[in-house]
Amino acid sequence: MFHATSWHHSPLTSRRLATVVALLAILLVAAGLLAISVGSVSIPPSTVLKTLLGADGVTEAERTIVLGIRLPRVLLAMCVGAGLSVAGLVFQALLRNPLAEPYILGISSGGTAGTLLALTLSLGMFGTPVASFAGSALVMVLVYSVAQRRGQIDTHALLMAGVMIGAFFNAVVLLLIAIMDRELRHAYLWLMGNLSSATAESTLLVAPFVVISSLFLFFFAKSYNLIATGDEGAMQLGVNVRTVKRVSYLAGSLITGLVVSVSGVVGFVGLVVPHVCRMVFGPDHRLLLPASFLSGAIFLLLADLLARTMLAPVEIPVGAVTAAIGAPVFIYLLRRT
Repeated sequence: MFHATSWHHSPLTSRRLATVVALLAILLVAAGLLAISVGSVSIPPSTVLKTLLGADGVTEAERTIVLGIRLPRVLLAMCVGAGLSVAGLVFQALLRNPLAEPYILGISSGGTAGTLLALTLSLGMFGTPVASFAGSALVMVLVYSVAQRRGQIDTHALLMAGVMIGAFFNAVVLLLIAIMDRELRHAYLWLMGNLSSATAESTLLVAPFVVISSLFLFFFAKSYNLIATGDEGAMQLGVNVRTVKRVSYLAGSLITGLVVSVSGVVGFVGLVVPHVCRMVFGPDHRLLLPASFLSGAIFLLLADLLARTMLAPVEIPVGAVTAAIGAPVFIYLLRRT
């Protein structure tokens, strides 16, 4: 167990970065094996490893459970958790506000509205992520425009705009559900966050874009460090603040829209994980970005494991679990700021 204070004040080195990433990667693999092993049918971790490696000594039923049911869900949970955490961290860095995250800013609601609209119009597997991204990007543009005052972002106005615009898009979502004659229950589960419909196709469709977008944002880590001290200071040090913000907002909206299109609204991941990582690892975004990516994957993976086992055989939406954890953290941050 690392001591938060020592890690917070120690300077970032290549060795420290590699150590943190390696340890979090090991924890992620361990959490993944645990999630695949535990369920209505328990499968020993050794059998899971044999199945994943294609070794002999595995029954057809075990192979189907591991590869056909649990592995796609585990990979999707990792992808969604990692993407939401990175998006939340980036929004917090650009807006210099620890309360900023895709759910609070209404971006997830815009993505959900786009997704349900695509389902209503039967746009297909490829049209749904595009519509979800368009909805997320539209909300981000609206929130950013409303909160802008004389070229500067008013963070209080931004949060209020996010809540209000998010409420509007939630109303749009309810309207779309009301006119949908089919898949009504699935739509309601979508509103609460749900990973039970995970498939290999949906994971393969979203995961590459989430990983590539996250890696792309990592190259702005130094700029985020400078922007966190103030836009004017960052510009004096050579950062093109306007370009960095626009590109980062676009990438964050892309990530949010894509993950919402396959998981529904999973709130507070982008709030809790970056805040905990910042407390443990310090404020340097060169470390925070990969740490939040891996920690977000671990967090949502364990939250989904809890969601499907806590009241087994009844499964609760994973969004309910993340909200139960994230709401107290949001209240704590709100009082603190």
